[in-house]
Amino acid sequence: MKILKYLFLLLLLSLVALTVFVATQKGIFSVERSKVINSPKATVYNYVNDFRNYEDFESWAVEDPTFKFTFPNKTTGIGGSFSWSNEEETGNAVTVKTKDGESIEQKMKYNGTEADVTWTFKDTLAGKTKVTWKAKGTMSFLFKVYAALNGGSDKVIGTIYEKSLANIDKNLDYETKTYAVQVNGVVKKTETPYIKQTFTSEIPKINKNARIVIPKLIQFSENNGLSASGKPFIIYHTYDTTKGLAKISICLPINKEISISSGSDILSGKLNGFDAVKTTLKGDYAHTSEAIAKTTAYINKEKITPELSWSHLEILEVSKLDVKSPSKLITEIYFPIKPKVVPAAVTAPVYSSDVSTSTDTEETTPKPAVHKPAAPKPAPTTTPAQKPEEEQSEF
Repeated sequence: MKILKYLFLLLLLSLVALTVFVATQKGIFSVERSKVINSPKATVYNYVNDFRNYEDFESWAVEDPTFKFTFPNKTTGIGGSFSWSNEEETGNAVTVKTKDGESIEQKMKYNGTEADVTWTFKDTLAGKTKVTWKAKGTMSFLFKVYAALNGGSDKVIGTIYEKSLANIDKNLDYETKTYAVQVNGVVKKTETPYIKQTFTSEIPKINKNARIVIPKLIQFSENNGLSASGKPFIIYHTYDTTKGLAKISICLPINKEISISSGSDILSGKLNGFDAVKTTLKGDYAHTSEAIAKTTAYINKEKITPELSWSHLEILEVSKLDVKSPSKLITEIYFPIKPKVVPAAVTAPVYSSDVSTSTDTEETTPKPAVHKPAAPKPAPTTTPAQKPEEEQSEF
């Protein structure tokens, strides 16, 4: 019994000593890890900037399937957030500052531990990206105990970051390289009434802007009793790769034409039917330039005349509002073309015979035969299909 008592006292003293030791340790921690990711900077930034992707790369979430994630409507950019929990732990994170394509700043809380988290993204050779992930904060008492027993906060958090960065590289390597471009050929695009927002955007930011504007258009349509009649689309009025700018209208097709009073930042319009060369891109938007190049090559090979009064149309059949995996995105691209003119049919002229064959109902006696040729009947012509007319204020 004395031995058990001594063992119990020893254990108690050990716990007290550990408690005193942990309590006297600094609760401040700072951890930083970096990795070169085999994907373009814009792709990596957009992936990390969306909290919906964290359950796919955060190592603690990947390794523990009991974690449950909650995502609000906004998960990207400033104000984006998410939370997680299991039977023992809870946490949340929110984005407080971003520099587009360059850095992301977040605040994280996890079972009493709080941290300021910073991501930075830098271009490297061969289109790769150096990602640096840093956290600085204060540990809860329980986390200090856990860290003390497992080699310190740098090792504990650093190991999580190393595994997570490796997951980002693996996921994006697959997602970026899994894509397909198919030129479908000449099609007719039917007319479509829609609501829109029109502005000039940097080309790399267009899809980010679409993720912001489309929910606003959907909310506007719901508030005004309108029904969406298809997938959102983007009209490219201009597309200047030299300046990196495009004038665009981000649109939501609706079931009827409407008029919107002046002063609204959302306007209405109608896209008239037009002939186009259609191309389907399955995969990340980073491959849009390849899709455009293949479409242009097809137009040149088939000696098709492009309609140059505007650039092109993109229909977001499956967008990042629908799925989070870039490989599952589907974008239909339509380049307007001038319809081919069908040659007019030629009809031989008709001459009168020596005997009058007039069938004029007002004549009761035959007219003398006329030997000079009668006026030829006008040759029937085929009128070319009407040139597509877009919104009058934009083309």
